[in-house]
Amino acid sequence: MPLGRLFWKIFVAVAAALGIAAVGAGGAVWLQHRIAERDPDLALGPPQAMTADLAAATLRYGGVEALRDWMKQANARRPLGLLAVDSQGVDVIGRPVPARALERARSLSHSDGQLPRAIQVVAAPSGESYLLFAPYTGQRRYRPPEPSPWLWLAMGAVASLAVSALLAWYLSRPIEKLRAAFHSLAEGRLDIRVRGRIGRRRDEIADLGTDFDAMAERIEMLVGSQRKLLHDVSHELRSPLARLHAAAGLLRQNPANAVSLERIEREATRLDEMVGEILTLARLEARTGEEPLERMELCAVVASMVEDAAFEAEAAGRRIRFEGTPPAYALVRFELLEKALGNVIGNALKYTLPGTAVGVLVNAEPGSVKISVRDHGPGVLDEDRALIFQPFYRAKGTADVKGFGLGLAIAQAAIAACGGEISAINAAGGGLRVELRLPAA
Repeated sequence: MPLGRLFWKIFVAVAAALGIAAVGAGGAVWLQHRIAERDPDLALGPPQAMTADLAAATLRYGGVEALRDWMKQANARRPLGLLAVDSQGVDVIGRPVPARALERARSLSHSDGQLPRAIQVVAAPSGESYLLFAPYTGQRRYRPPEPSPWLWLAMGAVASLAVSALLAWYLSRPIEKLRAAFHSLAEGRLDIRVRGRIGRRRDEIADLGTDFDAMAERIEMLVGSQRKLLHDVSHELRSPLARLHAAAGLLRQNPANAVSLERIEREATRLDEMVGEILTLARLEARTGEEPLERMELCAVVASMVEDAAFEAEAAGRRIRFEGTPPAYALVRFELLEKALGNVIGNALKYTLPGTAVGVLVNAEPGSVKISVRDHGPGVLDEDRALIFQPFYRAKGTADVKGFGLGLAIAQAAIAACGGEISAINAAGGGLRVELRLPAA
């Protein structure tokens, strides 16, 4: 399943927040480490600075011998951490001098920056200079190389991206499943359920999935009851209609009843036609959509249907014209296409003006085959275009036209059962154009 926009929004937001926190924390730790251990080879605290001040004063005013006597006496009472090193790197009282600490002290003494008080260069009365410093005497004698600040940034970025991706996936995945379930429900799959697809979550998203399943179950029950009622009522009407036709046939034997009987038979026939269309619509809406479709070349099929409808058109003083360039292969079921296109063409012939022609065009497009049926009638109002496919709906100004308002509803159900779509738009120059789109083979 492709990652949706919600995933990326959550991912970017959380990644940015975690990234900033990681960089800030890593930078603070690194800076504190640098300040606390700026130079672990040297001891630069206040005690070392005071000892260096005393040794410098002794050397400057008493000379090397005075400094040596003072250091020996101080070192006898307590180990003296301060070293006094001449230009040869030798301590005045012969103590070992750590090479790393000596190198670091010399580099600091020759730098342009301010020299710490714990490191001093003092000239004796004899003119020779001595370097005073205190080596770091902590138990850790080896300091590993300091990690680069870029390492802290990289570690924070990787952790942020991993946590952000996991959190965004965890939140957006069930929402994508809910979106797909809503889409399936809108397409008429009333048996869709989503609670089992989002795992064993126990949060608001899981509650939403439970509510969706309850809603879908209720809708399925209501729609099923409506279809069953429509189907049962239609069947129940067929029996009295048959008896009504039989009674009218018996009464026709008396010539005095001819006019009344003609009216009874006409209304019974009209009612019979309506019940037949209701049954057709109920059967189409009850289809599961799992019937196999057939691969057909629609130019030849539609041309044959148009030829059959031409007789009806000529009898009503109208014409029908077909255009199509084969091949135009689509996946359909012939009986469904016949119902849909027959109702659409019949509807166009009823509304097109006398002396005009109904145009039927088959056009192959990328991914689909479009069948357009265009009449030259009054068209429909914009607010009626979305409603003319509903059962028993009659557009404004069509009350005097024969029909029950079921033809386009049957056409829509038949095309939907083939996986296609149907729509209606007002054509330029007047009239209505109904477009049927079927999946290409």
